[in-house]
Amino acid sequence: MAVDTAPARTGSRPQARPGRGATRRLPKLKTVVIAASAYVIAFLFLFPYLVMVLTSLRSQESLRDVSFWPDEWVWSNFTDFWSSGLAGNLWVTIKVAAGATVLVLLVALPAAYYSARHRFRGRTAFLILVLITQMFQPTAMVVGIYREFYQFGLVDSTWSLILVNGGFNLAFAVWILNAYFSSIPRELEEAAFIDGNGRFGALFRITLPLAMPGVITALIFTFIAAWNEFVVALTLTTSSENKPLPVALNSFIGQYQVDWQNLFAGSVIATIPVIILFALIERKVVSGLTAGSIK
Repeated sequence: MAVDTAPARTGSRPQARPGRGATRRLPKLKTVVIAASAYVIAFLFLFPYLVMVLTSLRSQESLRDVSFWPDEWVWSNFTDFWSSGLAGNLWVTIKVAAGATVLVLLVALPAAYYSARHRFRGRTAFLILVLITQMFQPTAMVVGIYREFYQFGLVDSTWSLILVNGGFNLAFAVWILNAYFSSIPRELEEAAFIDGNGRFGALFRITLPLAMPGVITALIFTFIAAWNEFVVALTLTTSSENKPLPVALNSFIGQYQVDWQNLFAGSVIATIPVIILFALIERKVVSGLTAGSIK
């Protein structure tokens, strides 16, 4: 006698699977939300710069105007920047930022390479000490820095600003470059040694091209930090011709009145070199990432 083993049917129906149209709409909706959020965040970051540019094109009389766009575009605010002698302060800022960047790279490159390629006694303590230096704010060391540079006769000089900005950004550069050098296999350098290259030849022909993203990152970070530094520069410089541009722009802020249009015009001019530098080096960052991905 045959036994029916088929499962008993229940009254509930199997759930319908979502259609292909619904599964396709979900990724599309997610993409739209992410793109919209990115545009909103970008607008929030760029809106202050837009206000800065528009205010730099206003006249003194139209500063209290409630309209968003200026009724009259005043380009003389930018010409007044060059006629007021601030071009010399811009040149001081360029020298300080470029000098600090070169100093950081000259010191950080060998320090990071040696700590990444050699296991010496106290290596961990050295890296921790480098990291601890990032815990101290420059503002907390202003008095000590001023007294030290005053004893050496370096107050109110460009060299003092180069040394200070280089010291402030050295630890970050060492950590970034140490991480990149450690990620590069030693076998590549050993192959270069077999081909007849020395230590410096392997470093400049093999290791540095692969670590170029880290080098460019340290360069950009140091340059921008030295370009925008204000507190120490305000303390160490006394004469108007030796003040960097961020400090010189402070002269537009009076006790009872602020010259907003000229202050923002100078701020726009101070922002342009950094934008140009990043636009030029960004391509090298991409090429360095591509070169470093092939091992």
